[in-house]
Amino acid sequence: MSRVGLKKITIPNGVNIKVNPDNVHVKGPKGENQKPLRPEIKVDVQGAEVTVSRASDDRFSRSLHGLTRNEIQNMIVGVTQGFEKILEINGVGFRAAVQGRMLVLNLGYSHPINFELPKGIDATVEKQTTVTIKGIDRYLVGQVAANVRALREPEPYKGKGIKYRDERIIRKEGKTGK
Repeated sequence: MSRVGLKKITIPNGVNIKVNPDNVHVKGPKGENQKPLRPEIKVDVQGAEVTVSRASDDRFSRSLHGLTRNEIQNMIVGVTQGFEKILEINGVGFRAAVQGRMLVLNLGYSHPINFELPKGIDATVEKQTTVTIKGIDRYLVGQVAANVRALREPEPYKGKGIKYRDERIIRKEGKTGK
């Protein structure tokens, strides 16, 4: 029995949900989002609540039950509040800037890196070393943040690179003389 899948989702004011046989469409004050639905899962909207149920009790349907419920919840949170990931840049001369839809990063290479932001994602830079990535799709925000971080992952000796704000880098001790 899926405990997460059995929870009902409350729909806040200003959010509209349309359920088709093959997808769920959520529209709110920050934008709109849609996700495909598997045929094993059934979504019902009754008043201000959304209920997710499954057709059968096989293992695959059970695994999709809680997942689908959380995806719909994340879509509702995304169109009302939005999601954000904060990245910090550490290193001498390392900095970032936003130019239109392009994130320009100087990360110690011989050239600046131009990272194009996908549709639906916004980036802001505070004091050249903090990048905030915002959007309504939780997965897309996380993927873009991971792609930016992968351009220069933090190294364990000096801690230089791009890291998440809440990430803790385990530091290594360098070589010691004789």
